[in-house]
Amino acid sequence: MAQITLRGTPVEVRGTLPQPGQQAPALRLTDKSLADVGLDAWAGKRKVLNIVPSLDTPTCAQSTREFNQRAGELRNTVVLVVSADLPFGANRFCSVEGLSNVLTLSTFRNPAFLPDWGVDMASGPLRGLTARAVVVLDEGDRVLHSQLVPEIAQEPDYAAALAALA
Repeated sequence: MAQITLRGTPVEVRGTLPQPGQQAPALRLTDKSLADVGLDAWAGKRKVLNIVPSLDTPTCAQSTREFNQRAGELRNTVVLVVSADLPFGANRFCSVEGLSNVLTLSTFRNPAFLPDWGVDMASGPLRGLTARAVVVLDEGDRVLHSQLVPEIAQEPDYAAALAALA
């Protein structure tokens, strides 16, 4: 198990985050239309998975805004924001914020994503939500970059994630 912190308190994370050079694990997540989708929905595109506990937290909201701003500059790339939020709430967040360069996906019907992708917070008050992470995939779903953010309240390393797409 990996370990991160929540405001300095240790939190255990179950699973192993996909590492650069590996093929991304399969996934099924629920989109805003309540359809379950996999990576094949964006076949041939590069993918940035911004994995967050909930868009109802300031850090998750900020990372989504930041990736939305930068996504318009990325060639052949889709930014997928993965959280436990219900698709309705995640879609409402993007509508209210005017975010059109990110797509939201929910783990609510597909909890296997958490351990399969190494983001399953197994302890602490946020147990059952995803740890904060960023995984960047090429057009063939091979991992170019991954980061399990060491402190949940900290933003990811945007520069490193985007540099993987250069």
